[in-house]
Amino acid sequence: MIARVRAGEPEAYAELVRAHTGIALRAAAALGAGADAEDVVQQAFVKAYCALGRFKDGASFRPWLLSIVTNETRNTVRTAARQRTLAGREAAFVEAEPLIPEAADPAVATLETERRAALLSALEKLSEEHRLVVTYRYLLEMDESETAQALGWPRGTVKSRLNRALRKLSRLLPDFKPREGGDERE
Repeated sequence: MIARVRAGEPEAYAELVRAHTGIALRAAAALGAGADAEDVVQQAFVKAYCALGRFKDGASFRPWLLSIVTNETRNTVRTAARQRTLAGREAAFVEAEPLIPEAADPAVATLETERRAALLSALEKLSEEHRLVVTYRYLLEMDESETAQALGWPRGTVKSRLNRALRKLSRLLPDFKPREGGDERE
């Protein structure tokens, strides 16, 4: 696909944008872009297009794009507002999630909303590196390799920071149970 874009096929880049917009929006929202998530993602796609000459052949586009989304989100958050409220992030995150079907049990939906709010509150209390690794690994459902590539960290660093972050989350969320052994998709 990247080769087609580099060869001047604009439709090829449009396909990449369509394929990765959803996860890019979820990443931007989860990392704090809030209502600016669409602007962040749009800017990230523009920067990615401009930087395609530096993209490594054979590498995965998704982690590379998400690293750009992360940087754009960080810049936007710093520029727009140093202190976003938790309520603003929660609202943006919820908007990025698929709507709950009408047939869903309201009690289950309420419980899920409460769990999400508790998780976001706990994530706010983590350091940035711990928040990033948990967001990429679990909220964006990236495997360790993709997380390492997206964050620009060695895989061992991802594992150790994820382990520390999960231990902190387990102290912050008494009902939190980290998955045992992971579910590597390789």
